[in-house]
Amino acid sequence: MASAAPRRPRTRIGTLVAGGFLVLVVLAAAFAPLLAPYAPDTIDLNASLVGTGGDHPLGTDASGQDLLSRVLHGARGSLLAPLLLLALAALIGVTLGTVAAWRGGWVDTLLSRVTDVMYAFPGLLFVVLIIAVFGAGITTSVIALGFAFAPTVARYTRSIALTERAKPYIDAYRVQGMSGTRICVAHLVPGLARSLVGYLVVLFGEALMSLATLSYLGFGAQPPSSDWGLMVQEGQAALVQGALLPAMVPGTAVAAVVVAFNVVGVRAADRLGTER
Repeated sequence: MASAAPRRPRTRIGTLVAGGFLVLVVLAAAFAPLLAPYAPDTIDLNASLVGTGGDHPLGTDASGQDLLSRVLHGARGSLLAPLLLLALAALIGVTLGTVAAWRGGWVDTLLSRVTDVMYAFPGLLFVVLIIAVFGAGITTSVIALGFAFAPTVARYTRSIALTERAKPYIDAYRVQGMSGTRICVAHLVPGLARSLVGYLVVLFGEALMSLATLSYLGFGAQPPSSDWGLMVQEGQAALVQGALLPAMVPGTAVAAVVVAFNVVGVRAADRLGTER
């Protein structure tokens, strides 16, 4: 007990720091056109692979594009794409998980087996197969990863929906003659909202990393996008010439945002879960 007491202030400080950092990242993404010193697609071959300096605070890439400007503009897509991905995953996963928990019996068994099969299938391989059929691009990547994340959300939703379904207020609505669909939509799912939001915040960092990985592999965002994963891939060639910044700057941005979301997400999941 004595060792647990000092951990709470440190945990709160860490959460506040991570949360403050994420607020700054969101603001930087929103006001990128005002904050960026250059347009993200401005090419200056005379400034190729320039190090940090007054004109280019974070240096330039092989095409002479300002890295700070590209990272600021790339923040929009790098944050918005995971949000859309998780919205799709939540729509599918929450629906399947809620139906499985509410209906039970063979419906629960069937949906559980389907989600188990999808969950067991390697997510990246599934996404690559989808991209091979429909073509590379950020839209295809978001949709494919949305389906890949859906089984995880469905399993979590089913587990908490079974607990929520057993509460007395659900039986009270049944006695009043309310239909199962109305109970689920109007009462059961809203009752799960706190836990689901906390869980999705935790998944946000993983979604961002997955999309950045696909862009790095050439399956996600395509040039001349300033997507962070694509910037790492483009900056990799400069490593041979001893220029670290083109790959390190966007890579650091990805790592820092993912860690911050993990810190905030775990804290949010704990608090929202205990307040249910």
